[in-house]
Amino acid sequence: MADENNTPVFQIQRMYLKDLSLEQPHAPQILLEQTQPQVDINLALSAEPVAEGVFEVSVTATVTTKVGDKTLFLIEAKQAGIFEIRNVPQEQVEGILGIVCPQMIYPYLRAIVSDVCTRAGFPPVILSEVNFQAMFEAQQAQREAAAAPTIN
Repeated sequence: MADENNTPVFQIQRMYLKDLSLEQPHAPQILLEQTQPQVDINLALSAEPVAEGVFEVSVTATVTTKVGDKTLFLIEAKQAGIFEIRNVPQEQVEGILGIVCPQMIYPYLRAIVSDVCTRAGFPPVILSEVNFQAMFEAQQAQREAAAAPTIN
């Protein structure tokens, strides 16, 4: 019985669209522009404890498309998931929250952004694949560098 209580657990409880916003602040005039727009994409990750052994992980994409200095459209989408993680060493939990969970969430986010672009009357913006492991390792290296004492 004691072994059952110490068995590592990793389960998806739920995936859901947490937030979605579309803005076309200069429509309809800007829609007549024939200039190729500039697309800027930013991603953000967050992981928050919800209860003991339960975490909400979210991936947010902000897609800003401009013609000159005017915004053609702006999409912000936040896809989230609730994950149960129990009986896993803390250093592994960080990797699961920073790599595994975002990898599971991201395909849903990609589809949502593409769909919203199409429904707004634009060609779809296809978010490129993301190497969450490399992103996580870079963040870890930045934290370690920031924590390292500086020598004058």
